[in-house]
Formats: sequence, C-alpha cells, structure tokens
Amino acid sequence: MEPILDIARKLGLTEGEIIPYGCDKAKVRLEVLKKNPARGKLVLVSAITPTPAGEGKTTTTIGLGQAMARLNKSVCLALREPSLGPCLGMKGGATGGGLSQVLPREDINLHFTGDFHAVTSAHNLLAAMLDNKIYHEGLSDIDPRRVIWRRVMDMNDRALRNIVIGLGGVLQGVPRESGFDITAASEIMAILCLAESYEDLKSRLGNILVAFTYKEEPITAKSLNASGAMAALLKDALLPNLVQTTEGVPALIHGGPFANIAHGCNSVLATKMALALSDWTVTEAGFGFDLGAEKFFDIKCQGAGLDTAAVVLVATCRALKSHGGVDKPDLEKYNPGAVQKGLPNLDRHVENIKQFCEPPIVCLNRFEGDHPEEIDVVRKHCENNLQVPFAVSNVFEEGGKGGIELAEKVILHSEKNSQPFCSLYDWNEDVKTKIWKIASKMYGADEIKYTAKAERDLRSIEKLGYQKLPVCIAKTPASLSDDPKLRGRPEHFNVTVREILIAAGAGFLIPLTGEILRMPGLPKTPQAEHIDFDGNDITGLR
Repeated sequence: MEPILDIARKLGLTEGEIIPYGCDKAKVRLEVLKKNPARGKLVLVSAITPTPAGEGKTTTTIGLGQAMARLNKSVCLALREPSLGPCLGMKGGATGGGLSQVLPREDINLHFTGDFHAVTSAHNLLAAMLDNKIYHEGLSDIDPRRVIWRRVMDMNDRALRNIVIGLGGVLQGVPRESGFDITAASEIMAILCLAESYEDLKSRLGNILVAFTYKEEPITAKSLNASGAMAALLKDALLPNLVQTTEGVPALIHGGPFANIAHGCNSVLATKMALALSDWTVTEAGFGFDLGAEKFFDIKCQGAGLDTAAVVLVATCRALKSHGGVDKPDLEKYNPGAVQKGLPNLDRHVENIKQFCEPPIVCLNRFEGDHPEEIDVVRKHCENNLQVPFAVSNVFEEGGKGGIELAEKVILHSEKNSQPFCSLYDWNEDVKTKIWKIASKMYGADEIKYTAKAERDLRSIEKLGYQKLPVCIAKTPASLSDDPKLRGRPEHFNVTVREILIAAGAGFLIPLTGEILRMPGLPKTPQAEHIDFDGNDITGLR
C-alpha cells in the first residue's frame, strides 16, 4: 500500500486537510467541500436480484474505478462501510475480492475508524436517556407501551430481537418490552449518511421520534435534551474515510446502511466529496436495483440534488442459473439453458432502471469456470433483445485491466446517452400511492395489502404531519417480491405491509413488508468460526 498522504495528494488534498489513522487510513475534513465545488460525473453500480452464488457488485465497482484510472481518468470511489454482522455471519466481508479490493482489508471489515461504534453509542445513549426519564418521572407522561426507540448493536443476534428490560426491582427501571436492531438499521446510521453538515446532523438527531405520551403527543430526542451529546459522539464519524484500492486508486468509504432494511447507500458527504475531488466518482447501492438503487434515486439523489452519468447493472452466469431454477451445488456446471431461463430477472431490472430515465450498461462479472457459450447467451440477449450496452468484466482475476471494456462503455455512454434521472414518485403524494408505485413499478406487484397495524400507522403518520416524507421499503433482497422463495421474475403476487416506522430524523418512512427483520441471526456455521488471529495475521476473513 502507498502511504495515505500520497493517496490524498492524488485527490489534491494537503496534509492539513486529512486526519491520519495510522499510515493507511485517514479522515477527510469537511472544509474540503467548501473549497472544491462538485465537478465529477457519478456512476452508479447495482445488480440483479442477489443469490447465494454472489454477484460481486463491490468487486465490480472497485475494478471499474481501477480500469478508469488505467485510462488516465481522475477517479475516486465512494463506498459503504462493512458491518460486523454479515462479516462474522453468513455473507462475509465487503471489501471486494481478488485484485479489486479496498485496503487495508482487515481493518475496513472489522473496526475501521470506529464509525459503527459511534453510531451504536449515540443510538444507545438516546435509549438510556429515554428510560432514565421514565424511571425518574414515573409513568405520568411517557406511555411505556408506545416507546418505539429500541437499542442496537453491530452483530447478528436473534436472541435479542425481543426482550424485557427493567427487571430486578424498583431501582432497576420500569419493566417493559423492547429489543435490539442491528446498527446498520439504526436511524442514526441513515442520518449520518444523509446529513451534509454538523448543523444538519444535529437538527436531524433532534427530530428523531422515540416515544409517545399517554395523550399521544410525540417525544423526540430534542425534547429529551439528547441531541447535543449524540452529535458530540458522532463528531469524528461524520468525516468520510479515505483508503485505497489494490492499485492505489483513492476510495472514500463512509456509512453502512443495509438496503433491505434501510436506504443502502454510502454517505452524501462522501459522494459529494468524491465528486469535488475527481472527474469520475464510482459508487454502489446495496443488494439488487429494486432495493438500494431505487432508494439511491428516490431518497438520496432527490434529497441531495445528485444525478448519475451512467448506471451499471451487474449480473453473473451463476446468478442467472439460480434464477433459472438451478440449486447452489450445481451452479458451476455448464448449463446455457438455465442461463437463458434466468434472463427474465435481468430483464426486469433493466426495465426498472429505464423507469428512472437512465438506460443501463449490463456488466457480466466473469467467474472462473464460466463457459463462453453461457456468456454469449447473455451478450446476445442484451445486444439484440434489450438493446443495451454489454461488457464482460474480469476484475477479480485481472484488476483494472479486466475492466477496461466496461470502463470504455461507461465513459462512452455518459458522454453520448446520459440524461437527467426522473424519480419514481413525488414526495408530496400520499403514502399509499408512493408505496404502490414502488411495489408495482419496481417489484411487479399486483396489489398491496395492509395489516390493521399498518393502517393505524398510516393514520398516525397523517396526524403527525409526516405523510410527505419519502418511503424506504424494508423487503427481502432474495426476491423481487416480499417472499424470498420466489426467484426469477415473479408475477401475480401481493406485497403485505405489516407496519410503517417513522424515521423523522432521517427524513423517511419505513414500511416493513413480508417477514423482514431488522436484527439478522447467525447461520448454523457462521463465518466467525473460520476467523483466527495468530499474533501477526488475521486469517479466514472473506
């Protein structure tokens, strides 16, 4: 790795504009944004519906950035931070792979610069101050049955999803039901990723809705006098983190909301900083286009005034075989027929991207063992049927060299075919209309069903004046529907909204669909069982 100061200099940053965390990581001061207006073009990388085979979206994003640098373009990546939950659970780390990674890999995947811990601490401080008020002032004001602010931790732990707190007697608090979510689902994580200044951060923190009184009046973080201390805990976490790729390309990694239970994008500050310091910014949105990328456009771009020059849709032969009905053990077997059967899922995502007025470039992320005939099935379909640009990427094995074809097509598209994006819905529309437009246009749903709880939530949203907020639908990433078992391109299905959470500080509503959970559980054999440290090196981290 190059010294972090040398990486900073590639972006025109001086020693005084960064705060080094050792020799290979640094925070970048926000004053940089005041000195450098945005000049770059923004490239979004998304993917088809994820499968257990893996699509390599982050690897493709990193490799694309490296390829553009090889073409002598000024480029900076803008990525999310990994969570310890998936890293130690089922999915593994999130720093790319092969010759297209961000470094230092172990640090980024584990504790990095402490941003996740700061979010966890600020979130749980608010929970503690809320329970402290209930303890000291009794139940004369806050209704313990209507406390909606849970606690968080950056770990998968199903045993903490639903708990009872305050047990042990009169000195231990007031007993009530509560639970834990994962830190990536915290509203404070979303706030960190959407705030554009310390003033904006503090204002959003103060707006967080935590409980209701017996008279159904809202209790916010500001009313608990908590927002100042929370902002202090997040002081350094608000600054984007600078690292590098395996080929020395600068990368700003900041914020880590999941796309299935949050808005799935890195911070607005990091994205705008990358746009200000380079000619090309390559970013990604979590899971498939129907989740992270929809929220990228409808929440992040609308709220922060961003727009894309190009959208890349990542697919793999293995994922298409999975959508074509092939089980995981057989995905590496030669089967062009199954690839063909899986193409409707790709078609749906291409159609979805076009609804935002930005036709995509389809990228086939090549895996070892992919047969040329299988790749040719996808190429012909994209060029002849879908009539969209197509490129094969081999950035895992070759680094930036393996992404040259993709980079050239992205650059050509952005110069000749790009146009301003159009949103899927207007924030001023009523909540049910916004949910319907997403579910019908992105997922292909025939109908939205609302539980009695969701209907009560809608009435509360209307009463409190939050009906004009955008919606951030929490849905399984494994299917275009809300049923993870429905692969490919499901048709004639309904989406069920169980309840709707109010994230007033982040500035959006969160409809929970299907059986989606905001605290994942560990698999039978978690990745943590394979990780070890011998005093010098960490092994087993993937």
